[in-house]
Amino acid sequence: MDLLAEYRRATLFFESGDPSGAARLLEPIVEAEPDNSAVRQLLARAYFQSAQLRRAEEQLQELIDRNPSDHYAHHVLGRTLERLNRYTDALRHLRIAAAMHTANDDYTTALRRVETRVGGSR
Repeated sequence: MDLLAEYRRATLFFESGDPSGAARLLEPIVEAEPDNSAVRQLLARAYFQSAQLRRAEEQLQELIDRNPSDHYAHHVLGRTLERLNRYTDALRHLRIAAAMHTANDDYTTALRRVETRVGGSR
């Protein structure tokens, strides 16, 4: 299997709105190259976009375990946990992402949304 060709194909699937198809192509690539963060990140995003949230959580946690300063992985993990209604868990990761990348409005918006949710559930 030509891993680079499959990665490019998976990227096309993802960008054309088929995250499930992208995930199917990316899974064997991650198995073959577990240290490739770019492939793992795209797989996590494909899982997130196709509502395979537990799988997205696993991939994102792996990215964070390997690189705790990956603000994007923290953000997407926070969003994933938010979609799983695990707001307190989400808040931790969204705060980390927003603190590391203060200029990103998406990070701030997500953080405020979950802070409101957590504050309103007490």
